[in-house]
Amino acid sequence: MRFLTGLVLALMMALPAAAQPSPSQVSGAPARHVTTELVAERQAIAPGETIQVALRQRIQPHWHTYWRNSGDSGQPTEIKWTLPAGWQAGPFTWAPPRKIPVGPLMNYGYEGDVLLPMTLTAPASAKVGDKVTLAAKVQLLVCADVCVPEDSDLALTLPVTATSAPVDPKWGPAIQTALAAAPKPVGLVAVFQPRPAGVALAVTGAALKGADLAGAYFFPFDSTVIDHAKPQAIERGPDGLTLTLAAGYAFQGGKAPGGLAGVLSLGGKAYEIAATPGAPPAGASGLGPPPAAQGASGGEGASGGKGAGAADLGLAAAALFAFLGGLILNLMPCVFPILAMKAASLVGHGEDHGEARRQGVAFGVGSVLTFLALAGGLIALKAAGSAIGWGFQLQSPPVVAILALLMLAVALNLSGLFEVGTSLQGAGSGLASRGGSAGAFFTGALAVVVAAPCTAPFMGPALGWALTQTTAAALTVFLFLGLGFAAPFVLVAFAPALLSRLPKPGAWMELFRKALAFPMYGAAAWLAWVLAQQAGADDLAKLFAAAVVVALAGWLAGLAQRRAALGGKPIVLTGAAGILAAVAVAAVVWPQNKAAELPTEAYSPARLAELRAEGRPVFVNYTAAWCVSCQVNDKVALSTPAVAQAFARHKVVYLKADWTKRDATIAAELASHGRAGVPLYLVYGTGGGEAAILPSILTPDIVLKALKAADQGASKP
Repeated sequence: MRFLTGLVLALMMALPAAAQPSPSQVSGAPARHVTTELVAERQAIAPGETIQVALRQRIQPHWHTYWRNSGDSGQPTEIKWTLPAGWQAGPFTWAPPRKIPVGPLMNYGYEGDVLLPMTLTAPASAKVGDKVTLAAKVQLLVCADVCVPEDSDLALTLPVTATSAPVDPKWGPAIQTALAAAPKPVGLVAVFQPRPAGVALAVTGAALKGADLAGAYFFPFDSTVIDHAKPQAIERGPDGLTLTLAAGYAFQGGKAPGGLAGVLSLGGKAYEIAATPGAPPAGASGLGPPPAAQGASGGEGASGGKGAGAADLGLAAAALFAFLGGLILNLMPCVFPILAMKAASLVGHGEDHGEARRQGVAFGVGSVLTFLALAGGLIALKAAGSAIGWGFQLQSPPVVAILALLMLAVALNLSGLFEVGTSLQGAGSGLASRGGSAGAFFTGALAVVVAAPCTAPFMGPALGWALTQTTAAALTVFLFLGLGFAAPFVLVAFAPALLSRLPKPGAWMELFRKALAFPMYGAAAWLAWVLAQQAGADDLAKLFAAAVVVALAGWLAGLAQRRAALGGKPIVLTGAAGILAAVAVAAVVWPQNKAAELPTEAYSPARLAELRAEGRPVFVNYTAAWCVSCQVNDKVALSTPAVAQAFARHKVVYLKADWTKRDATIAAELASHGRAGVPLYLVYGTGGGEAAILPSILTPDIVLKALKAADQGASKP
């Protein structure tokens, strides 16, 4: 207890200190966080020659600068040359950016040491033997917990020689390496299409065939086309991939930009792409083209060819493809845990052929009817104008979260935490956990719900064709898909020779049952990953919290069952388990609160003096659109309902000093408080005196205490 008490006190003492600015931030003349210089690939330049030069940035650890699109906040590096007559310098060749997540924001930029090459061309009239000094002014923004603009006046001196000079031994190879790593067009074909779930960006080409597509990410050149902080879902295909991007401002109001250009990063490589509006080709992902891409009469894909032949399929061929796809779907990783779990139930009926057949038929009926129900819902939504694809049930984050909790509950049941049923037949959850034919039916339904998004070979062309046909033709294709999916399980159930080869029931079944829990844990983890791609870290945290509650509910349910077996009354425990399970489900589907709006006024020294003369409490926010910490604080601390209510309750005037465009008055105010950058938060109380300076990283509690103190006359909380 002494150790724990000391540890808690140490943490409490450390937390306020961690929120205070570093000495370099309060000295009034902070040390530079980025060292810049101009370097050249050659030791000299000849008249009329073009060589590569580069801006080198050596960035202090834990700080970063920005790419050409800085993301949710920040500002790209700029360079302005002062060149002699006839000399020309090109723009930056931007190095591939990194994702820099900061709280709820996503920024793009650089850390460590980075080279940004540029072309430099000497005029033909350059005089051999001269030494030419080329001047440049560099403006950059460097951020950590605060953002600091840093300007540099640089110069590069080059001799002019009659012929091309040798490569500089230090900077020549480094610049060439930077140029080789820079994103380039490599003949990739890219198209994009607005959809209700976001923007589908499909990219195909030789460079993507067989490539490792894990971690693929699109960095747009335009900051308005996507929501940078949202995950980018990946669908792999034989010829490329499709990314689902959260739409940005450019797509609001039913509008769409004429193009979508940027950098596709994957497998340690970066490619420059320029997407045009259009329908994704079938080769971009296993889902095939959306319904608008091709009609029954055919249509051209983005690559100029027919979309995987889907338009040329007839009903018979589409049904055959669907049946084959359904067979292969049984081998997909997302469905295997459930099928393995259910197949184990046949072990208990290896000698009861009648019961095995009944379960086989029930499983098949459940699978086929669920396929048809999903297909009917998909067709109805498309008829209502929704542009969605197969697997749409897992495009909804609440559905994915509930399925993840369901898989976890199944796994906990298999692990023996609680019991549903008395045999391996009880490995499902809810209705799927019931014994006999009912359990088999609902396990088939559950398998389809989870398996459908794992599109198998042959399914893409069949589904692409089906979704452009009449309702009857489409349902026929989905019927054969369900039959193919159910066929292996039904075949085993109806084949006495296969049943006779199954091992005899025995004590080993309990061990086998517990071993089957681990594929189910894997299925829950996979669904959690899907949720993270769709909804981000906040919803993933909610799911993890709900998972803990589900585990507690399962433990209470098991405790109630054991107490009942001993003759006790488990009503309270059972009720508590049910309530906790309901709370867990509600937690993952309950909508989040929206950010609160705070009324603000523009800052000026005159307005601040006027308010202080009136004895009004004042909160001054020195901020900028490019400041990372400023935007995080706005979302996390200042835009909460509790803080908005406190501003109104204490009648605090909110002044915003916007330094997005550099302002000498604001810069002077920052310097007077020992700051070289933003954010800076000042709180003036009704009793006058010096302002309280809040930490650079805010929490709602810090702001609430400061506002209360200001209303009571004190500046410091």
